[in-house]
Amino acid sequence: MYWKEALKLSSIEESAKRIQHHEQQLRCPICHQPIRIGESNKLICTNRHSFDLAKQGYVNLLNQPSDSQYDKKLFASRRQIITETGLYHLLHKKIAEIVAENLPEAGQYMILDAGSGEGSHLHEVVKSQQEPTVSGIGIDISKEGVKMAAGQYKDQMWFVADLANLPIADQSVAVIMNILSPANYQEFKRVLVDDGLIIKVVPRSDYLAELREAIGKKEAQAYDNKKITSLFGEHFQLIDVISLTNQVELTAQERKHLSQMAPLAWHADQEKIDRFVHGSSGNVTVDLDVLVGKHS
Repeated sequence: MYWKEALKLSSIEESAKRIQHHEQQLRCPICHQPIRIGESNKLICTNRHSFDLAKQGYVNLLNQPSDSQYDKKLFASRRQIITETGLYHLLHKKIAEIVAENLPEAGQYMILDAGSGEGSHLHEVVKSQQEPTVSGIGIDISKEGVKMAAGQYKDQMWFVADLANLPIADQSVAVIMNILSPANYQEFKRVLVDDGLIIKVVPRSDYLAELREAIGKKEAQAYDNKKITSLFGEHFQLIDVISLTNQVELTAQERKHLSQMAPLAWHADQEKIDRFVHGSSGNVTVDLDVLVGKHS
C-alpha cells in the first residue's frame, strides 16, 4: 500500500510543479483573479477560492458536475481508436505541420486543446513538436475524459472546466485546437495571444460514412460547413481551409470501439451496429475540414 500512496503523491506533486511553472497563464474560474499553487498542493486564488488536485493530477474547476453523457467506456474506446488504429494519423500530422510553420522558432508556447476529451489528440500533436518548450493544456467539461487524460499523459496540464469560462488568463496561449468539439469564440479570442493560431476541425460529408450508412443516418446527418466557416471567419482571420480525406482499414474489434465512441451511434439498433462491426469491408473514411485562423 505504501508504494501506491507514494505514486499518488508523486503524480500530484509533479502536476503541481507543472502548474506552478505556468501560474501566470491561469486564472480563477470564479472571480477571474490570478491563481497559484498553495499549501497542500491546492490551487488558490487571491480571493482564497481553492481547488484540489486529484490523485491523477488534474484539477476540477466546475462548481457543479456537468451532465455530459460521455462516459468512461466511450473515452476508453476513443483512446483505442486514436492511438492504436491510425485513423487520425493524417490529421495529427497536418496539425503538427501547421503549428510548426506558424510558431516562431524560439520561445515557450502553450497549446490549448479546447474540448480535449481523454487527451490523445493533444498528446499526439505536442509530442510531434521539435521544440521542447511547447507545452499542452487540455480542458473538457467531462470529468471522466480529463481523469483518463491525466492518468495517461503526465506531460500536459488537465482541467475539468467550461469552454465558456476558461481558467486561462488573457492572451496566454499561442495555439488553440478545437477538434470535432463545440467552440466558444469569445473566450478563444480572449485567451489567444496577438497573432495567435486557432485550428478548428469539423466533419465533412463523408466523415465516418460507413458507420452512418449502416445505422441509417447518412442522409439525415449530411454535413455542410459553410455556416461554420462563415462564423469562424467573423471572429478570426481565416488563413486556410484544408480538406483531409483518407480511409483506414479497421478490424471488427476496432469498428466496435468506433461505434462505442461515436455519439451518432448511441441510439442505433444493435442489429445495425453489428452489421457495421462485422461487415465485409473494414474500411472507414475520415473526411475533415481543418480551419486555420489567426487572432486579428
